[in-house]
Amino acid sequence: MSDQKPFNDAVEHMKKIEGLPWQIDMKKLPRPIRYFGYFFLGSFAISLLFIMLGVLIT
Repeated sequence: MSDQKPFNDAVEHMKKIEGLPWQIDMKKLPRPIRYFGYFFLGSFAISLLFIMLGVLIT
């Protein structure tokens, strides 16, 4: 676990009950899920780049 102090008691309670992931290590995930994550993040970045270029050109 991390050494971060919770913001308040409600945040600490939700973290314990729901098990919120604070950091995800992509290298520990199974290979298909890891590749899907890389594909999703890459396609998001490329589409964001195309949108920004489209706005600048028009």
